[in-house]
Amino acid sequence: MPVIEYKCPNCGSGMVFDVETGMLSCHSCGRKDNIEKISDPLTKNVFSEEDKAREYHCNSCGAVIMTDAETSATSCSFCGSAVVLGDRLTGKLAPAKIIPFSISKEQAMKAFRKWCRKGILTPRGFMSADRIKGITGLYVPFWLYDLHNDVEVHGRGTKVSSYTSGDYEYTETDYYEIYRKICLDYVKVPIDAAEKMNDDLMDKLEPFPYDRLEDFKTPYLAGYIAEKYSYDDEELLPRAKEKIYKYIDSYIDSTVDEYDGVSYSDVQIDTEIERADYVLLPVWVVLYKYNKSEYTFAMNGQTGKVVGKPPISKAKVTAWFAGISGIIFLALQLVAFLILGGEF
Repeated sequence: MPVIEYKCPNCGSGMVFDVETGMLSCHSCGRKDNIEKISDPLTKNVFSEEDKAREYHCNSCGAVIMTDAETSATSCSFCGSAVVLGDRLTGKLAPAKIIPFSISKEQAMKAFRKWCRKGILTPRGFMSADRIKGITGLYVPFWLYDLHNDVEVHGRGTKVSSYTSGDYEYTETDYYEIYRKICLDYVKVPIDAAEKMNDDLMDKLEPFPYDRLEDFKTPYLAGYIAEKYSYDDEELLPRAKEKIYKYIDSYIDSTVDEYDGVSYSDVQIDTEIERADYVLLPVWVVLYKYNKSEYTFAMNGQTGKVVGKPPISKAKVTAWFAGISGIIFLALQLVAFLILGGEF
């Protein structure tokens, strides 16, 4: 099965996507090509979605390229050439949009080291950030949902008032039946569609700048790894619903804030997909080795936001709590001195 590689017309070297210029770039001779002017082979239907071939060969050195079934872009393990597995990006597997990387590998490494140094409770050795085992630029498959919600709410609200008559204070409670019929639309709700990616980690990387979505073209993948989706939009709809329900609940509460108390007897939410776009979003994945353990961190390839769970220093935690306890003790002593006129 052939693969797609982008060769420099000047020197024949492999070309990759350059985050600084947004162009396809040759690191050997410096040539840069506008991606919008490059003919994308996938638009010519040169691949068949039904093709069951499993073996790929590097066009540069002829080596067999071994990948996971979910990988759609990678690099040759022998010569390092950037390759795109075109048959995994056609038909139903073709992304509609892509947000290109805007942070280079060097910038990502620098930003990650800076982030490590902010760890107040991390071990001192971890903060040196010199144990990066690997950093990979990965296009993660997401579904972006436009969801329409019809909501019906039944409940009871209370309003409490107080007044004084003579020597007595009275409290009066009025009860009201509540009914709300609401239409809510949420657009571009992101759900990652790769089985191997940690859902919580991907959720915490948000938000991505969706105003930077571009029509998908394979040159954007050159030099990076890309995954294809493991689950379709119908399979992930329950997760999308769960994600927006907290916002729906918050909106419902905002419509009854004139009451002092509210209880809901029935809440019906009917959610429909108005649109679901398959997109690729940029993520730097950092593998970090510390104290014989490996930690995985992720960085938003557009905003630079870093997420992950670093190790915690027990000594620092103990010292932190001791410091807080000492401050509280001194504060209480000061309050006692001011109120009671005592001495320390």
